[in-house]
Amino acid sequence: MGASSRYLTGVGMTALMGRSFPWGTLTVNVLGSFVMGVLVVVLANFSATRFAPFLTIGFLGGFTTFSSFSLDFATLYERGEVALALGYVAASVLVSLAALFAGLLAARSVFA
Repeated sequence: MGASSRYLTGVGMTALMGRSFPWGTLTVNVLGSFVMGVLVVVLANFSATRFAPFLTIGFLGGFTTFSSFSLDFATLYERGEVALALGYVAASVLVSLAALFAGLLAARSVFA
């Protein structure tokens, strides 16, 4: 389910934004990080940790992708778009971390 969702997100982002930048991979990694933050809090608050492996490793593990991120970086770099490639790495890491914390904060504000 996660991999299929990743594929559909990639197709949608390519249709919306074009192929010049890996918007699909960036989107799934940022969105997946946000959802991970929310899930950690929700599962803990409902004592539903038995579902954690399915949702985090299973669904989100299939939805997000480090290998595609790495390939996207290499493609941009090899096309000579070094600044764009480095910006992609920085945006992917920093925005994904920010999204994780935003998910944690959002879920904690609901369950506080």
